[in-house]
Amino acid sequence: MTEDKKNTEETQEKEEFEVVMPEANRVEMPATEFKEQPDYLKTFANFYISKFDESDLEIMDVYDGNHDVIEINTYLTNNMAFSRQNLVKHVLNIHAERFMDMLNNIQKQTGVDPQNMKTYEDWDKWYTDRRNEIKQTLS
Repeated sequence: MTEDKKNTEETQEKEEFEVVMPEANRVEMPATEFKEQPDYLKTFANFYISKFDESDLEIMDVYDGNHDVIEINTYLTNNMAFSRQNLVKHVLNIHAERFMDMLNNIQKQTGVDPQNMKTYEDWDKWYTDRRNEIKQTLS
């Protein structure tokens, strides 16, 4: 067999068994757009998440008008891998209206203006005061 004939046969054999991988069809997800939220809402969401972490949301249930607590808690349970800062940002992106409903109920029932509650400590004091108003029993 001549050298040319041998090269031709090898080339044909290579072409028969050559695997051609198609280029991957990649799709990138668009970056999540976050609405700017007022500071008092971010503060309340941070406070709420801390009470969620402590399993201490009994008082909040009083201000739940439309199953807001269940929806927010489900979201928090499913996304606890986020850092607190990211969790606040993400939960408000999805459930800001639910937090606002709770704040509106708090304002109606207690007279507290959520916009004046600027720090975590303000909310913590308010929560402690609400807890202390509950009559204790010895049963």
